[in-house]
Amino acid sequence: MDNERIPRHPDAASLTLQRLLEALVDPVRRSIVEQLYDAPADIACGGFDLPVSKSTATHHFRILREAGLIRQYYEGTSRMNTLRRPEVEAAFPGLLDAVVTADRAGRAAAR
Repeated sequence: MDNERIPRHPDAASLTLQRLLEALVDPVRRSIVEQLYDAPADIACGGFDLPVSKSTATHHFRILREAGLIRQYYEGTSRMNTLRRPEVEAAFPGLLDAVVTADRAGRAAAR
């Protein structure tokens, strides 16, 4: 695989709660995380249900990747996304479960 095509990802040891929470403050990014959280397999960038343009989505994917929440890789010409659940869980146990549960509860209460 061409290493120049592989996006840079932070090492699991360098994950910080501050950076993760800053990435998760945006509802579009929480939606991406939630869709990956529920997905039985990795999702291509174009496979997400997002209310933003492709260029804006690219920005959100970059923020999540740089925070250490997702890992991106190429499968053919598709940029695939996977949630770094094991690494995040090891560093901050229960964080992803709490964020997804709270976000769903907030949306349900708003209905």
